[in-house]
Amino acid sequence: MFDALSESLESAWKKLRGQDKITSSNIKPALQEIRRSLLSADVNLQVVKTFIADVEKAAQGADVISGVRPDQQFIKIVNDELVKVMGESNVPLAQAETPPTIILMAGLQGTGKTTATAKLALHLRKQNRSALMVGTDVYRPAAIDQLKTLGEQIDVPVFEMGTEANPVEVAKQGVEKAKTDGIDTVIIDTAGRLQIDQNMMGELIAVKKAISPHEVLLVVDAMTGQEAASLTDTFHQQVGVTGAILTKLDGDTRGGAALSVRQVSGQPIKFIGVGEKVEALQPFYPERMASRILGMGDVVSLVEKAQEEIDMADAEAMQAKMLEARFDFNDFLKQMRLLKNMGSFGSIMKMIPGMNKLSGSDIEKGETQLKRTEAMINSMTKQEREEPELLAKSPGRRRRVGKGSGHQEKDVSKLVEDFRKMRSMMQQMGQGEMGMPGMGGLGGMFGGGGGNPMGGQPQPGFRQAAGSGKKKKKKKKKKGFGDL
Repeated sequence: MFDALSESLESAWKKLRGQDKITSSNIKPALQEIRRSLLSADVNLQVVKTFIADVEKAAQGADVISGVRPDQQFIKIVNDELVKVMGESNVPLAQAETPPTIILMAGLQGTGKTTATAKLALHLRKQNRSALMVGTDVYRPAAIDQLKTLGEQIDVPVFEMGTEANPVEVAKQGVEKAKTDGIDTVIIDTAGRLQIDQNMMGELIAVKKAISPHEVLLVVDAMTGQEAASLTDTFHQQVGVTGAILTKLDGDTRGGAALSVRQVSGQPIKFIGVGEKVEALQPFYPERMASRILGMGDVVSLVEKAQEEIDMADAEAMQAKMLEARFDFNDFLKQMRLLKNMGSFGSIMKMIPGMNKLSGSDIEKGETQLKRTEAMINSMTKQEREEPELLAKSPGRRRRVGKGSGHQEKDVSKLVEDFRKMRSMMQQMGQGEMGMPGMGGLGGMFGGGGGNPMGGQPQPGFRQAAGSGKKKKKKKKKKGFGDL
């Protein structure tokens, strides 16, 4: 979502390259570029003015660290100010001392509110918290059916009383049901409208008064830009909300919502929706979002995604294979399927530092190559998967695999050669000589160079400026991400 903003900001850094130090005069062109970038991203005007003033003040008072270029130092300053604008830290969900915790979901139609309800329920279930979803939207056709379908999909119960019931009464009885069944959290899905009206607000207020929720979460569409912030403020003034869930952050949106909601409404973004799948909900961390905006990826979120899918016993066994160059095609196939389970190829790649410049065609090319590779591996015999050297030595075997997968012998030859190079690369990664164990090895499979898929280059300097490069490597190894 932040591709255009990231590209514009990068041109701001270039204006400081070659400078000996940060001064009031040499940062003005960069600040002008940042101002244009933020306004183009549909960030609220007052937020932009305050942000630029804060960056300018911090930059002029900053001492450039020895060995760090002024443009790198400036990136660090902008990063810190972005984090402040978005709230500085993650704001977790409230949890009642005596269950159930009651969460009231609100929002306009079309923002993905019902789906967000299910996403939140699944998120809680992953934390070993039981949930009950309550359907009070008696107005929108099939709203309750949609909630029930989602409930079956994620194995979370749904309480509803049909389309003729009073929403306030449904909410009250849903909470009582949760108490009776000993459920940890009850999530109330309410009705939306195409626009704000007094009937909707009146009903929300009545439901809130009847159940006294611990959280009132407003679901807003990121594609509306700064209007999402104004909407959050309006709901807060009339109903009282405790936070927002920003949906459709994976879409072609300019990003102004993420940068405006906290400053305009005073309420934090608690979760972000990053896809249509019910698993595509993430807690909102301002520091991680700032990193994405600056085109530096989000390794921590990538690690967390990986941990959800990784079996630690398998990970340790895989690491040993990598270190000893015993990694075979069966292992690689397992890694590709793990990658699929973590989300779309594009979303995963852009969490890796340096991958923000991948174009839509690059991502499509990578997805296509993954499918081609999987097809060729599936056409191999059990022995060939376990002993890739057999294919390297036998043109006949390569021709058979190519024919069975719908590809040519030269495609199989390239796959085998790339795989052998990747095994050597993984040995170096396991010894700490390269930066992204396992995942970086996919680069050769896409025909790219170095350790980055499709030959992408890392962003300049920020990790040195932040002083965190070595720490991140240790953290990844500790968490088992190196086994991807």
